[in-house]
Amino acid sequence: MRPAVLDSYFAHVARLPGIGPRTAPLFDRLLDRPGTGARLVDLVFHLPAGVIDRRLSPSVAEAPVGTIGTVRVTIEEHRPPPPGRSRAPYRVLTGDATGDLTLVFFKTFGGQIEKTYPVGAERIISGAIELFDGHRQMTHPDRVLPVSELDKLPMFEPIYPLTEGLTSRRVHATLNAALERLPALPEWQEPTLIATRGWPAFREALNDAHSPVTPPGEATEAPALTRLAYDELLASQLALVLMRRQMKAVAGRATVGDGRLTDMIRAALPYSLTGAQMRALAVIEQDMASGERMLRLLQGDVGSGKTIVALLAMARAVEAGRQAAMMAPTDILARQHYDRLKPLCEAAGIRTGLLTGRVKGAERAAVLKGLAEGSIDLVLGTHALFQEGVAFRDLALAV
Repeated sequence: MRPAVLDSYFAHVARLPGIGPRTAPLFDRLLDRPGTGARLVDLVFHLPAGVIDRRLSPSVAEAPVGTIGTVRVTIEEHRPPPPGRSRAPYRVLTGDATGDLTLVFFKTFGGQIEKTYPVGAERIISGAIELFDGHRQMTHPDRVLPVSELDKLPMFEPIYPLTEGLTSRRVHATLNAALERLPALPEWQEPTLIATRGWPAFREALNDAHSPVTPPGEATEAPALTRLAYDELLASQLALVLMRRQMKAVAGRATVGDGRLTDMIRAALPYSLTGAQMRALAVIEQDMASGERMLRLLQGDVGSGKTIVALLAMARAVEAGRQAAMMAPTDILARQHYDRLKPLCEAAGIRTGLLTGRVKGAERAAVLKGLAEGSIDLVLGTHALFQEGVAFRDLALAV
């Protein structure tokens, strides 16, 4: 059912250049697709968790200390470890007219360092700058470039959530390869909204999200991320609407009670229902009496009386000779509901049961039998209510 224009978005990451049999499982794990294969759509929505500011500092003296800094320096001197002290660091002295910066390397071949940092050459160096004995130093620079290639260093570098075996640079490189393969899609947002918000097109928004142009702390306000967030919100809402329409398209059964049980429950209450509770109950009863399936959310603050509305709705189902169930997320909550509602149900002659994961043996067997035979009208429980082996005689309402 997927449109052909989306096929490339669902291609596997393993098909990208540079992704071999060792790397592909790492991306599968990173993108939570072990055993099924990560797809390009999974990869491009793996958005950066942060941004590194690699803008060039005016000088060594003005470069930030305690964070990432990028400076233009001249290579002045190499200081290899003394003979017999192989664990000592290899140091390269650099600097500019405003100050010095020592580069520190551990377990690195000196020949490689001499080739990368030739004495007398100028280099763009980027990495974490720290103070050691009052002197600036950088241990294992993140980036080193000839001055002529400064434009190849991104001013703002995305940082991604990772898994063992992958670096942010590798993830970003793979992302760029994926984005090159993805086609532009027809615009699905309302044109006036796009123009008013100043949002980029979807394909452009993906590119911008992975190539930030704003400093750390401001990226979340970027139009690209705002656009993608709105797309996600709208898509989820549309999916819910479609699911609701599909569920309601299936014919339901009218459940109409005569009010005898609900009247007894209300008479047993030490208070009267509020206007909001009565209006909510009237709408629910109207839904139950129709020939369509009900899919409704009852919303209210803690203590506003949602549970009693649910009980009266379930009593309406029992009045019609059918059954009702209420599910709570935990065993404790299910038992609390059971203890609170059982006296009201007994006052109306409604037969109740409790089914949670802690209900075992003969007690569980009795509940299952009661649900299947119909001798239990209303059951409270946890997710155990819809496990294998649980069958109702005629379930009309689930809360």
